[in-house]
Amino acid sequence: QVQLAESGGGLVQPGDSLRLSCAASGGISGYSMGWFRQAPGKGREFVAGISRDGYNTHYPDSVKGRFAISRDNTKNMVYLQMNNLKPEDSAVYRCAAGTFVFTRAFYSHVNYDDWGQGTQVTVSS
Repeated sequence: QVQLAESGGGLVQPGDSLRLSCAASGGISGYSMGWFRQAPGKGREFVAGISRDGYNTHYPDSVKGRFAISRDNTKNMVYLQMNNLKPEDSAVYRCAAGTFVFTRAFYSHVNYDDWGQGTQVTVSS
């Protein structure tokens, strides 16, 4: 089990960038990591995933080309760089860790075991 804590959210204007950070209490090298978001009245949406070694990343079409996930296993940190933000990106963003390895598993929140509390991102003019 690993405890996760997100930071870096805030209020930005459309077109701006934000970098979210996820700090883990212990080693994350054995975990697949992901970012999800949830807006009011909507379900949890997968936005990015990264393999244990950091070589493989996964994104849904809604953020592909705008968001980039990365990790530093030496620092037990995961990051989400978000560029060209849009109002529809507004949500609570949560970091998650899972012990799965298959690509398909990244996309569903049920495959993750540990979650952070989340950080609010609001994109508004």
